[in-house]
Amino acid sequence: MGAAVGAYAMWGLFPAFWPLLAPGVPVEILAHRIAWTAVLMIVVLSLVRGWPELRALSTRGWAMVAAAGALITVNWGLYIYAVFAGQVVEAALGYFMSPLISVLLGVVVLRERLRRVQWAAVALGLLAVVVIAVENGRPPWIALTLATSFGTYGLIKRTVPLSATASVTAEGLVIGPIAAAVIVWFQVAGGGTMVDHGPAHLLLLIAAGPVTAVPLLLYGVAARRVPLSTIGVLMYLNPILQFVWGVFVVHEDMPATRWIGFALVWLALVVFTVDLVRAHRAGRPTPEPALTTP
Repeated sequence: MGAAVGAYAMWGLFPAFWPLLAPGVPVEILAHRIAWTAVLMIVVLSLVRGWPELRALSTRGWAMVAAAGALITVNWGLYIYAVFAGQVVEAALGYFMSPLISVLLGVVVLRERLRRVQWAAVALGLLAVVVIAVENGRPPWIALTLATSFGTYGLIKRTVPLSATASVTAEGLVIGPIAAAVIVWFQVAGGGTMVDHGPAHLLLLIAAGPVTAVPLLLYGVAARRVPLSTIGVLMYLNPILQFVWGVFVVHEDMPATRWIGFALVWLALVVFTVDLVRAHRAGRPTPEPALTTP
């Protein structure tokens, strides 16, 4: 269980890491995150001798990998933007909502049938979105996009017959060269920060790779050893830590209506998680919780 706690705790502390990469802008930071993660995962896949998995992947499989890579790029990039824009709390809301959005996507796309308790949880989540939208004067677009992009990413990943390590490496092979081109463009255009801000900044940019990959690898270990019901509870450690950071460290505004919206989301997640645990103990099929990686 330590691997699962470590993975979710690292994800939950991401709001503390990305600002360290300033004066890099979110797009440049995203490019470095993708490129250095790809480099590290290539090394890891070589060490575990996983290349035969990728060589056996069909053309359709590679197309699905490309789609997944595009979605995770949107997810990662928007999260980094949210941190820099002082929207950590709304980003946390997206990861609180992610399991509910994943369930809803399963109904719409896969024609899955939900139990009444699951419908109740989804309804509470939708009510929370309405309450927060009224308070903001707009829908919480960052939260909704983060949750939907990752939910769709999870659906696509179900269709790719690869292990977690091979799958992340494959995504890196597809989007890594684009990220490398973006890094070069920033440097040539004079807006890059890779070489002009000292070795400490360069090391932080490179560290975006292991900071991304290590919790993914820890989660891969935990997914094989930790019961599904335990994973389903521990996954909320990530958005809880993000929420705490946004409210108590960077002091983002939390009016009463927003607290009510979050309370509705938390109630929905309690209902959802209790049902998940009961279904797992009763031996009924339950979907794997979404991997909520920011």
